[in-house]
Amino acid sequence: MRKLKIVVLFGGISEERDVSIASAAQVIPALRETGHEVIAMDTATGVLSKQQETKLLTEKVAVLPPDADSLALIRHAQTHILPSQDLTNVDVYFLALHGGSGENGSIQTILELANIPFTGSGSLGSAIAMDKDISKRLYLNAGIPTPAWCMTSDYSQQTLNALGLPLVVKPNAQGSTVGLSIIHAHAELDAAIDLASRFGNEIMLEQFIAGRELSVGVLDNQALGVGEIVLEPDAIFDYESKYQSGHVTEIFPADLPPAIYKQAQELALRAHKTLKLEGYSRTDFRLDSQGKLWCLETNTLPGMTSTSLMPQSAAVMGISFPDLCERICQLALRSKQ
Repeated sequence: MRKLKIVVLFGGISEERDVSIASAAQVIPALRETGHEVIAMDTATGVLSKQQETKLLTEKVAVLPPDADSLALIRHAQTHILPSQDLTNVDVYFLALHGGSGENGSIQTILELANIPFTGSGSLGSAIAMDKDISKRLYLNAGIPTPAWCMTSDYSQQTLNALGLPLVVKPNAQGSTVGLSIIHAHAELDAAIDLASRFGNEIMLEQFIAGRELSVGVLDNQALGVGEIVLEPDAIFDYESKYQSGHVTEIFPADLPPAIYKQAQELALRAHKTLKLEGYSRTDFRLDSQGKLWCLETNTLPGMTSTSLMPQSAAVMGISFPDLCERICQLALRSKQ
């Protein structure tokens, strides 16, 4: 395998900035371990020096996502990324970005126009998957069960009654459960909508499916291992639970009947193809008490620390974290030539 020159893009100004930094902090050394030349580049500030890299990439994910004021300071710290001689003859850009313009197709569009190979899905698939409303419409069209939902722009009391309680309220175009609430009474709805609206103009109301939380990775059009996220009673898999140790137990492979395990893999692969995704993705499900799987969402740039769900899903299939990073880069070179 020839040595590649890889730029790892991370950080940015979305609410998932800290999560992106955590992914980059492990992707960068993993790619260097496999013998590649790696450049760390924060899309908000530019290429990092060795000193900046050491400082930034050792920070922990905070309990809460960055607030609007913090992101505004980063946004205005540098209005553009200066060209750098380090960015000549780059083979591939590894996208360790999460949320916002890093995952919604915006950066993908820029890289496509520049004819630069990059990891993950293209601009179309990225935009589709980031829009939960569109994704769920496509799931249904492909025969993938998904919880009933409506958007706040067209809901009514009749719709609310049909969705029932508890009810999930979340931004239509955010990841990492940012801005998500689960309400148990309609009196809580306004506050939940207000919270979600801080992270996007479109708000989704979704039927709550009680049951087991499952996750399945896809790599190179092959389903990986199925995992289960076990929460404490009455807890939800929110931002804090995802990124603070001790809040959840993740079991890979999940202890499931073989038929359900296989079905979860099949549905994850179908979701990946339905949303026109490339390279890799991760799809999350709920398994209800009747043994039915419900597709919640598909992530085009899932978390990429060695203990994130996607790498754990790959590990079930005997794929180490450095090997996973390497394969993701090779897929980008192969598919975007």
